[in-house]
Amino acid sequence: MHTFLQQLAGLIGPAHILTEPADTAPYTLDWRRRYQGAPLAVALPGSTAEVAELVKLCRAHQVAIVPQGGNTSTCGAATPDGSGRQLIVALRRLRQIRQIDTDNDTLTLDAGATLQEAQQAAEAAGRLFPLSLASQGSCQIGGNLSTNAGGVAVLRYGTMRELTLGLEVVLPDGRILSQLSGLRKDTTGLDLKQLFIGAEGQLGLITAATLKLFPQPAAHATAMVGVDGIETAIAWLNALRARFGDRLTAFEVIDRNCQQVLLRHHPKLMPFSAPWLVLIELSDGGDAALLNDSLVEWLSRRDMSDGVVAQNETERRKLWRLREEISESQRLDGPSIKHDIAVPTSALPALVNDCAAALEADFPAIRIVAFGHAGDGNLHYNVSYTRPGNVDLFDDEAAVNAIVYDHVYRLGGTLAAEHGVGQLKKDWLARYKDPVALALMRQLKQALDPDGLMNPGKWL
Repeated sequence: MHTFLQQLAGLIGPAHILTEPADTAPYTLDWRRRYQGAPLAVALPGSTAEVAELVKLCRAHQVAIVPQGGNTSTCGAATPDGSGRQLIVALRRLRQIRQIDTDNDTLTLDAGATLQEAQQAAEAAGRLFPLSLASQGSCQIGGNLSTNAGGVAVLRYGTMRELTLGLEVVLPDGRILSQLSGLRKDTTGLDLKQLFIGAEGQLGLITAATLKLFPQPAAHATAMVGVDGIETAIAWLNALRARFGDRLTAFEVIDRNCQQVLLRHHPKLMPFSAPWLVLIELSDGGDAALLNDSLVEWLSRRDMSDGVVAQNETERRKLWRLREEISESQRLDGPSIKHDIAVPTSALPALVNDCAAALEADFPAIRIVAFGHAGDGNLHYNVSYTRPGNVDLFDDEAAVNAIVYDHVYRLGGTLAAEHGVGQLKKDWLARYKDPVALALMRQLKQALDPDGLMNPGKWL
């Protein structure tokens, strides 16, 4: 490997190769601190051309590549194994904003730019890039694409798959696929970019993207209300869609156990408690007061245990901060078995009620913390305290997962809605994914990466 590292230094410069454990440590541990690897080195290329030459060199020496963005993966997708023979390729130096075309409403940028940098670039041009995640200050566009990230505004704008018009990708043989066109319509064959969105770096290394922009909303109306159950929440969702159409931007739910976690760590943020909290946001290009009045008028005709409507931007941000602090609050609260699941929105009540009953039958001491994007059917369904005192929680993980995923797939859902599969769920994917679909994905992997050097050890 000494010769390989010398040649790599000649390609990207010795200052951009990290080999000392103190230097590589931030790249070797996943965000949830569940997976830790031992890489050969961390490479920090500075251009697409350098990435391409790096990939060619790795193929010549049969060195496996683990692409890494902001290292915010929750499933171990960007963590190497412990062999000491895998090269982490981190793209933090590729963060140029290449072009903003306001007439075409597109943003072209490097994959190492953070989501927040993309949002800020769009805002500076008077536009909106709508993807919004709690990790947006550190997660990178390449990682968002590799996991097909969603976030809180999927209800209106869609996932990264819907927000992407073009990609630049370094293929496993070092060729550069350059399809950064901002076209909305192109019927010249297969839409190749879709192969790489959601592939978690297993088919190629995304180095740039062209993304959709939207008009910057001039008005927001944001409310948090308490309802008596998930059935009521879904009824409200359908009624809000009927009344406000695509002005309904976000519809989030937070169950009572989740509220208790928030109360322990952020008591000043909690306006009130209820069996379920619903966070509603409308956005539009019109008058803010009129939009707010419309939401208040609609809410006034609904039964609720309590409610608050944001009267200004400060209050709006406070309500959203409550939602954004959930993941960190739960981490501080202790370990949990996490599920990033989705079912059709119509099936959410059945999932919540039936799955809880099945879990409680096997684990009487169980605590379920459920929250998330009910507007698109995606719940973060986390389980802790399977036994009194939370003893040996992860000894129960397989049994808990089987109950949860059996219910999810019975209702036509998925075990990975927006966090990806990575290492965490690869065996479960093999159990539940349509075998024909999985076989076809593996055929594509074999065709593009016959040496198996792109992010090995993950679900393909």
